[in-house]
Amino acid sequence: MSEPGATRADRPSVLFLCTHNAGRSQMAAGWVRHLAGPRVDVRSGGSEPADAVNPGAVAAMREVGIDIAGGHPARWTDDGVRAADVIVTMGCGDACPVYPGKRYVDWELDDPAGRPVAEIRPIRDEIERRVRGLLRELGVEPVLRSGAGDGA
Repeated sequence: MSEPGATRADRPSVLFLCTHNAGRSQMAAGWVRHLAGPRVDVRSGGSEPADAVNPGAVAAMREVGIDIAGGHPARWTDDGVRAADVIVTMGCGDACPVYPGKRYVDWELDDPAGRPVAEIRPIRDEIERRVRGLLRELGVEPVLRSGAGDGA
């Protein structure tokens, strides 16, 4: 899935890592897909993947017009880490892979696991803010899409 004429080398690659790959990293990947489309390659993974994406995270993202229900928690792979230009860690601690020469960013965020949607909304909104900043750092201007960030 790419723009006509675009190659992998034309697009930055971001990998979001957390423990279960069911909440924070799935929401972050959803925001990147929503705001950057095919201009950024995005993946997510976990050190101990859950069986399914957190339903509260799915509901919170649906409120802003982003569907992450089709996501599948997966274990990060060495190839995926090596392919990433930026690796964003979100609470996986020492379990997150570290490769020399890679750009790492650690986002300390509350874990949405077991929280009601009302408590996930601020986490979702903070992830959006950070994703927008990361995209700008990568030279990708976020697109304003209808439904995003309106909380409805």
